[in-house]
Amino acid sequence: MGMAAYSLHERAVKRAEARIRARQYVIDSDWGDVQPSADDENAFLDSHSWEEYAEWHLGLTDGAADETKARFAFVYGDFRRLHRTGLIACQYRAAEWRHKEIELAAHRLLQLLDETIA
Repeated sequence: MGMAAYSLHERAVKRAEARIRARQYVIDSDWGDVQPSADDENAFLDSHSWEEYAEWHLGLTDGAADETKARFAFVYGDFRRLHRTGLIACQYRAAEWRHKEIELAAHRLLQLLDETIA
């Protein structure tokens, strides 16, 4: 079985940029502790649209059905704020599995965030 293929979710990148400019971010967090769990995802989807859920994910899983959690990958925030450690995790994971477009987008977002807080 091969590795999943992902496309860059441009709308999520734009939304992440907007969150950075609006200062809706957390600089220091332990991503392992704040990364959304399946229960967090379900709770968010109970009161938000799939479109809003999608905006928290830098990747779209190629071939996965729309309006399923499997469709979205590379979450970068906790459904309230962007996390710097979430962007680092996205960049690392994308680099590790050679998803270059997502790796570079996460890198650019990280640079924008770091310029904003400098």
